[in-house]
Amino acid sequence: MGEIPQDPTTDRAPHPARALAKLFEPFHSVGYYSREIHELNDHGYRGWWHAYLAYRAAPLGPVGAPVVTALFYNFAPRMVARAVPGVWDILAPAEVLTVRAKLVDRALRRSFGAEVASADMTAAAQLARRAVEGADVAARGLFAGHAGLEWPAPDDAHMVLWHACTLLREHRGDSHNIALAAAGVDGIEAHVLMAGRGHGNRPTIESIRGWTAGEWDAAVSRLVARGWAEPGGALTTGGLAGRSAIEAHTDELASEPIDRLGPAGTEELAGRLERLVGHLLSSGEVPGRWPPPTVLKPAG
Repeated sequence: MGEIPQDPTTDRAPHPARALAKLFEPFHSVGYYSREIHELNDHGYRGWWHAYLAYRAAPLGPVGAPVVTALFYNFAPRMVARAVPGVWDILAPAEVLTVRAKLVDRALRRSFGAEVASADMTAAAQLARRAVEGADVAARGLFAGHAGLEWPAPDDAHMVLWHACTLLREHRGDSHNIALAAAGVDGIEAHVLMAGRGHGNRPTIESIRGWTAGEWDAAVSRLVARGWAEPGGALTTGGLAGRSAIEAHTDELASEPIDRLGPAGTEELAGRLERLVGHLLSSGEVPGRWPPPTVLKPAG
């Protein structure tokens, strides 16, 4: 995705597409961080990342590692290959999606209680669905896969909203990958640029994305040669400008949903999501920042 969201109730970016992303991303991330999601291991997955690679890729069907590596963009190929296609021997794609939906449903019902059917939830679900349903899938593989899934029942507004936020997240994520590729920035270079801006750090990202120290050093060297980084990984003025240009391009590519809603609809969706996400953050249901504090390793 584009600029990694921090606290979405306070860190609002000027572009409306990015501002909205800072709200739909945390709601979507209930599907990653709720305690219920760990129950996927009961089906035979070997931990959180093993399950993640299964359920996030599942809308694509039983694809192989090269497809997942291409569309996830910033994971080391070896990390993907350790899981895919073996995950489909545990649960078929449709089965893992069914299990995950049940876990997310339970998590949202537990977290919101009676407010799971609130006016904010219902209205936000309707707006978010209008923003993203039928959006252009061209060059957006992960979004296209998710867009082909059936929508939850209209009466389950919390699940409609979660599905819509997931679609919005993958639409922006694919848009960001397009912008990175257009700028000639590969998956690990994208991480070096992120770390150089203070979004995570080298030891954390190497660990959770599967890259080696040698691969990281090589990426830094390429960015140094380009004039985007210092030898230690700090970004130069050119690197800061280059990364900002990628983010601006991402915002442009991810603007179809806000164009569909218009300024008033986008503002209403943002306001309702802000209240819902505020609950998820204050209750600790989602971390609201990336990498989550629980996985952050000391720099150096």
